[in-house]
Amino acid sequence: MVKRDTLNLFRKIAKLVAPPPKWTVSQWADAERYLSPESSAAPGKWNTDRAPYQREILDSVNNPDYEEIVIKASSQVGKSEIINNIIGYFISYDPSPILLIMPTVDTAEDYSKDRIAPMIRDTPALTKKVGDPKSRNGNNTLLHKKFPGGHLTLVGANSPAGLASRPIRVVLADEVDRFPTSAGKEGDPLSLGHKRTKTFWNRKKISVSTPTDAETSRIEAEYESSTKAQWCVSCPSCGHFQPYKWEQIRFEGVLMECVSCKEQHNEMEWKARPAKWIHRNPDARKLGFHLNALASPWERWETIIYEFKEAKKKGPEKLKTWKNTTLGEVWEEKLQENDHIKIMHRRVNYEAEVPEDVLVLTGGVDVQDDRLEVEIVGWGLGEKSAGIAYKIFMGDPGQQAVWDQVDTFLAKEWTRPDGVTLSISAACVDSGGHYTTEVYEYCKAREHRRIFAIKGKGGKGIPFINRPSKVGRKKDTYLYNLGVDEAKDTINGRLKIENPEKPGYCLFPLNKDKGYDEAYFVGLTAEYKKLKSVGGVVTYQWVKRSSSIRNEPFDLRVYAFAAFKIFNPDLDYLAEHNLTGNIYKQSAKTKRRRRRGVLSKGV
Repeated sequence: MVKRDTLNLFRKIAKLVAPPPKWTVSQWADAERYLSPESSAAPGKWNTDRAPYQREILDSVNNPDYEEIVIKASSQVGKSEIINNIIGYFISYDPSPILLIMPTVDTAEDYSKDRIAPMIRDTPALTKKVGDPKSRNGNNTLLHKKFPGGHLTLVGANSPAGLASRPIRVVLADEVDRFPTSAGKEGDPLSLGHKRTKTFWNRKKISVSTPTDAETSRIEAEYESSTKAQWCVSCPSCGHFQPYKWEQIRFEGVLMECVSCKEQHNEMEWKARPAKWIHRNPDARKLGFHLNALASPWERWETIIYEFKEAKKKGPEKLKTWKNTTLGEVWEEKLQENDHIKIMHRRVNYEAEVPEDVLVLTGGVDVQDDRLEVEIVGWGLGEKSAGIAYKIFMGDPGQQAVWDQVDTFLAKEWTRPDGVTLSISAACVDSGGHYTTEVYEYCKAREHRRIFAIKGKGGKGIPFINRPSKVGRKKDTYLYNLGVDEAKDTINGRLKIENPEKPGYCLFPLNKDKGYDEAYFVGLTAEYKKLKSVGGVVTYQWVKRSSSIRNEPFDLRVYAFAAFKIFNPDLDYLAEHNLTGNIYKQSAKTKRRRRRGVLSKGV
């Protein structure tokens, strides 16, 4: 009996002093991690086998032969949980300084509150390592969490200060394709983060993202220089291993065809088969993984097919988003020199000044040194647009006469085939040229008609419509700063829609007195996106096809679109009640109705 007690005592002592087991990240997660109800439909104990493709990705962090890991993936494949498990592993099992870079400071704060805090709260192995956020010792703040042997810092890629201090062993970068091209004036934020790891021989740099545009995608470039692994599943008929590919999906019956034997099987049959990662470029110095939603246990192929059909109906913008977020693939813009010919051939004769389905009119005014150019655009359900009139007023914008002509034009009423008349609900006037003061004075006197001064700014990530600021001599004129790249992307995508029934379709008149001749369409398609190097960072920019081509028609469509977005009418309400944008005129009755919220979502 004494010997048995002594043996049990020695076993307990040995267990206490023994080194911890040599876990990989996936083994730690399976042993210690708990999913939180805020982030999972199935909270509770983590199980890597629910999505077996995650195991090799997680365990690649423990591979001493690679310091860089790239994950190019769609939504709904568990990207965030992969990041969380890596963070949890290094807090609990291999304490180290960790940096998590998000696109902005705001997204970093949201991630900390919505993902990191619940994980620490619900995973006991982390709760006992990270201090209570309610304590006053400052060890657990929203963006900085200390633990024995290390700390976790969350920063925004748009914050140079957050990227410029502290040595870091583990750098995690999430949604790198949404990073700004530069952190202030400091340069590429991803490179800045990676420089922080130089003092660690065992550093790890992990980049994760859903891809965006082909020529500017950071994650695509990183993946192409990696081992380029694909999650491959064996065919139920012939056993051939192959990745899940959209081209092999058959809508009828919701099947996938084997690339080798051509047999077709349903989703459950494929997902029940053995699968593994196959690295197509095994000699690369960084590990790279590509995943799409077809492999996800949380996505059904039937749903994916339905979402594809819906995106295709709505045009290139939605299709691009679907391809990025569902297939985890980049979007390639196809540029053609004769785009204007295709669009010009879509012109039709209008029965009246305005097509019958137009509900709202907006305008755009471009200011040149010797003229003012104006376009009136009509808007209907689904944001279908119709060119109403394009007109050039020659004259010196420094003189009142040319402004008077434009003012008369913007005050004109336009008639639909049913006899209903419409007037301009909002207009935007470009203030970025040599006549800024004149623009401010003109717009200030007409803000009650929603005629606003605007200034466009190019660059990735700038919202199209921002809150107006006060400018002018007395700081009493509203100025809207526009992120024109976002608008140009939208308009360019809509110009490619060929089905008049689709939302966003652009209609143009064949009537000769409307101003839509070939020169207009050349100007409308005068710009395209080109790769350019800015401060050593390669980025996509809108540029003119030729310096001799006028691009005012493209700019004017952007300004009229901005006026529509600023005005922000409820088109469904107007159509349902057989109304037009005219009801938004500033009458006392309209103001009372707007305060009750029945007319407009915006101004």
